[in-house]
Amino acid sequence: MTVESSTSPLIFGGAQSPRAALPVLPPLALYIHIPWCVRKCPYCDFNSHTASPVLPEQEYVDALLADLDQDLHAVHGRELSSIFFGGGTPSLFSAEALGRLLKGVEQRIPFASDIEITLEANPGTFEQEKFRAYRALGINRLSIGIQSFQEEKLKALGRIHNGDEAVRAAGMARQAGFDNFNLDLMHGLPDQSLDDALSDLRQAIALKPTHLSWYQLTLEPNTVFWNQPPTLPEDDALWDIQEAGQALLAEHGYAQYEVSAYAQPGRPARHNLNYWSFGDFIGIGAGAHGKLSHPDGRIVRTWKTRLPKDYLNPAKSFKAGEKALTNEELPFEFLMNALRLTEGVEARLYPERTGMPLESLAEGRREAEQSGLLQVEPSRLAATMRGQLFLNDLLQTFLT
Repeated sequence: MTVESSTSPLIFGGAQSPRAALPVLPPLALYIHIPWCVRKCPYCDFNSHTASPVLPEQEYVDALLADLDQDLHAVHGRELSSIFFGGGTPSLFSAEALGRLLKGVEQRIPFASDIEITLEANPGTFEQEKFRAYRALGINRLSIGIQSFQEEKLKALGRIHNGDEAVRAAGMARQAGFDNFNLDLMHGLPDQSLDDALSDLRQAIALKPTHLSWYQLTLEPNTVFWNQPPTLPEDDALWDIQEAGQALLAEHGYAQYEVSAYAQPGRPARHNLNYWSFGDFIGIGAGAHGKLSHPDGRIVRTWKTRLPKDYLNPAKSFKAGEKALTNEELPFEFLMNALRLTEGVEARLYPERTGMPLESLAEGRREAEQSGLLQVEPSRLAATMRGQLFLNDLLQTFLT
């Protein structure tokens, strides 16, 4: 579910107290954006661009490290808890290029001893030796973009792989030494039936991933599908797919911990958990976003130059913009993330990570609890099952 943005000031629970300095900074992660794909998919609204025959790997790695240098002031002595290579298709880059990049990052910011390093990959880019080399670099988690195992659905989605390649990719990941990997799978596809959707899900479960991202296809602006919409299942069919799919995932030990994320015990994506619990992350690469907290209480959103040619142009700045979050914006920013988690977050995280008093949410909490959207639990901020289904309505109760 999405939340509509507002250009008007957001006031939560009446007058706000002055924001306090942050006694403890949140955990720090790093997001690295690789913007190239073999082909742009018609549903994709991410910052991705069709790759040329030869990618500018060395130049891009140099730019990423220079970009990181400009954000080092926001580290404040922290170590990296996770790194996520997103895209685009990061697995188009060679192991040599990613190795040089990871070495450069570690020289600048220390890695936690148990750091999680995730690389997004598509089945059409899988090469056994290449992925063994990735694992040897310390990359310890893969996120494989399957979307469907059915030929007609893959064709409709503009994917470059087929169903057999999708099945083989999971086996190759395990053979390359990855015992922790995610499969991305969509439902609500063009002309998809309940049986189609559950067949895809059963095939994914049979591959025994530690994590499944199972989410509904939505039509986003600035995509081919937005301008030329395919025929998607009706709402009743989508609801049947959602209910049956969630039951099937639970039956096989995949616990839902976020709106579209399911994991085996102990295997939620730590990078995702940090994001949803309002942790910090540096974003480097074309179009990357970041969120950075400072000891004085400032919390800043950043975004980088979007087009690869501009990002690689030494005459242009890496940073396209930044915005310090105001006291009025912080409650919404925090809750929009935290309430996506099925178990929510400990209530103490709100003052710790925003510098705002917990009492500033009191009026909204009472209304949300009375409406059956928020759990009545003083020590946690967590949506009820109904609140998870109507997340926009839940968030609206904190707006006056």
